[in-house]
Amino acid sequence: MIIFKDIVSGDEIISDTWDLKEIDDTVYEIDCKKVTKGVDNVDIGANPSAEEAEETLEEGQTTVIDVVDAFRLNFLGDEASGTRLFGTKKEYMGQLKTYMKKVVEKMKESGADEAAIKKFQTSAQAYYTKQIAPNFKDYDFYVGESMDTDGMVLLLNYREDGITPFITVWKHGLTQMKV
Repeated sequence: MIIFKDIVSGDEIISDTWDLKEIDDTVYEIDCKKVTKGVDNVDIGANPSAEEAEETLEEGQTTVIDVVDAFRLNFLGDEASGTRLFGTKKEYMGQLKTYMKKVVEKMKESGADEAAIKKFQTSAQAYYTKQIAPNFKDYDFYVGESMDTDGMVLLLNYREDGITPFITVWKHGLTQMKV
């Protein structure tokens, strides 16, 4: 198994037990599942179909997103009120620019050539412009277990079906650890 860690914070972000879909050599998108955790029961099955009635939770049970729970990711904001840490694109861009500079530094330290770094910067900008900015209001933001906001901020959104959550992580911001 391979664990992917954030190169800035060192937090475990994801593993290869999930299906990582590489997008434009820039990010990985990982489809997640909502699961019910309870005192004696962990339901890791599929999401209920749209036709089924919403299941009621028994006392002591909670619904979580599997990746968020497995890697102890932390919501940036107040989940109860739905308030996010990055209320505007400008606020998020400030964090993202700082993080991307750190990723470039790490790429240089690991011997990446200027062409690879330029390609990463160009593709990251394009992904932000085409995917993140137009859908900014739909994203929730998470960080790793250390809660280091200088590290990678993971983006959580839902697929077009409105049911399937997915996480977006920056490919070049990850290191691999075999276990």
